[in-house]
Amino acid sequence: MTYNSVSVTVEEAVALVFVDRPEKLNALNRETIKELGEALGELEEDPKVRAIILTGSGPKAFVAGADIAEFSEYSESEGRALAADGQRHLFDRIETLRTPVIAAVNGFALGGGLELAMACHFRVASTNAKMGLPEVSLGVIPGYGGTQRLPMLVGRGRAMEMILTGGMIKAEKALEYGLVNHVTDQDTLLEFCRSLAGQVAKNSPAAISSAIKAVNAGFSSSKPGFQAEIEAFGECFGTADFKEGTRAFLEKRAPDFPGA
Repeated sequence: MTYNSVSVTVEEAVALVFVDRPEKLNALNRETIKELGEALGELEEDPKVRAIILTGSGPKAFVAGADIAEFSEYSESEGRALAADGQRHLFDRIETLRTPVIAAVNGFALGGGLELAMACHFRVASTNAKMGLPEVSLGVIPGYGGTQRLPMLVGRGRAMEMILTGGMIKAEKALEYGLVNHVTDQDTLLEFCRSLAGQVAKNSPAAISSAIKAVNAGFSSSKPGFQAEIEAFGECFGTADFKEGTRAFLEKRAPDFPGA
């Protein structure tokens, strides 16, 4: 299948999936989320594909966030639907995919981009990678599972600091936190990920699928938290802070939040 914002190549048992919007730093919009979900679903059904590497096109970004211009005028109900649809069609889908997905974080992974990487089964970052959840600077919260998956990976305290400050961390700090499994030079990132994917691909597909299911089951008690995130994310769209935060971002200025 041909996509507008996603490209796919398959080399032996390993598929390479690119978010292909380099002019937008691979920012996620509805079309990209839909196409990624479709592409990954097709690869899951291909018995020749034993592992998937997900990365971003160009040298600057894995995914630099969501396409804010697309949702800056959304209402509460539209914001809630945005989070619910994205989680259902892509983020939760990746987490439960039978075929393991490795995130090759090649630059900025911010907001929805970090949430996309966290939904993958594990992550490898290049030395120039920077990661963060800056949503609070826009008057909103992470809406694609960030408030749930980040604490699972780095612990509650570190997750709170990252989410509430909206700051970025570099690759080495992400490795220290356990947010990524490995850090490599940018030039060798995909080669390193291919090596890992090759190790996975040698093993039993049925056993791999069962292992993913079993590991995920250990975190199933968090599922109500994902629904709470969807509700809170949608409520943010009804606030003056959200209107000011997104307007300031699009106008390339610092926000002046009116407060609650």
